[in-house]
Amino acid sequence: MSRIVPLRDDDPALLELLREARSAGDVPLVVDGRRPASHLAAAVDAASHADLECPDGSGPIAWATLTSGSSGPPRIVLRSHASWASSFAAVAELLNGGRAVALPAPASSSLTLFSLAHALDGGPRAVLDGAAADCFHGTPEALRRLLESDAASGIRSALVGGSHLDPALRARAEAEGMRVTAYYGAAELSFVAVDHGDGLMPFPGVELRVRDGELWVRSPYVARGYAGAPGPLRRDGAWATVGDRAELVRAEDGGERIRLLGRADGAILSASATIVPDEVEAALRSVPGVRDAVVFGLPTGRVGALVAALVEPDGTLPSLATLRAAAAERLAPAHRPRRWYAAELPRTAAGKPARAEAVRRVLEGEVRPIER
Repeated sequence: MSRIVPLRDDDPALLELLREARSAGDVPLVVDGRRPASHLAAAVDAASHADLECPDGSGPIAWATLTSGSSGPPRIVLRSHASWASSFAAVAELLNGGRAVALPAPASSSLTLFSLAHALDGGPRAVLDGAAADCFHGTPEALRRLLESDAASGIRSALVGGSHLDPALRARAEAEGMRVTAYYGAAELSFVAVDHGDGLMPFPGVELRVRDGELWVRSPYVARGYAGAPGPLRRDGAWATVGDRAELVRAEDGGERIRLLGRADGAILSASATIVPDEVEAALRSVPGVRDAVVFGLPTGRVGALVAALVEPDGTLPSLATLRAAAAERLAPAHRPRRWYAAELPRTAAGKPARAEAVRRVLEGEVRPIER
């Protein structure tokens, strides 16, 4: 009978242990070795009570992955092997036939664990230790760090997910000779849409629909569900969503593209306006001197929430007046941050901004406002 096998992402023999667990018909759960022991014990306990059969005919549970925890505590996502394996051929094409894939994010992230599963099925050899590779799969922050290192020269293709890829960072990677593909996905949905530089289009095999402002997918890559606490995954027959808001827009070539607007529960209600943090963050990343940003609402008693921004400087921090002027050039009045903070952003193990932790640090006074 299958069982959950917990493995630590810092184990040097991880790939072989994954191979052994899969060969035995067990379900590996790769946990973040840096988390407190109590967190690891809770994850293992939740997984141990999971139903490992798939009544929908997609096969037994083969992988247990952790969500990133960028907006709160991580959850355990259960999926069949087919839900990943059916996308291996498309991913291999996006990686341009690469033979060794650099995986800077820890294996406890679903992004990296996917590539390890691909490697075990004959895909590009997994490179976890910074050795030479000819392709890359990671977050925008990891791509930025790669470009700042000496290892970028050997990378010919980059698959970038986990958060928004800034156009300037894409251009920088392409100038190094990389073929860059950004994608949108989720631990529960796997790959959903890809962007080759002209906007998000459905990933091969995926159908998309925007219903009441929410993005729904019909896809062979959707996970079975959760172990332990429930999460945002919802189903309506063959369709599934995690609550991301989106709209379809007309592209210059006449086709449709998907414009992501963030999670519905992350919108900021300020006076009569509804502000989507992702849109404001994208504008702030284009400001010289801003490396990254997290935008959130500060509760007030009269006009809803004030829009606030925690920016991570890229070198010298712009002055408060410069930030306000840049926001005025790029954003409608209701979308401009009224409170500004500066610090290095907390990040998940995969390199995504840890939104919930960033907000906590501001609210608890660990990060001071920019005063001039």
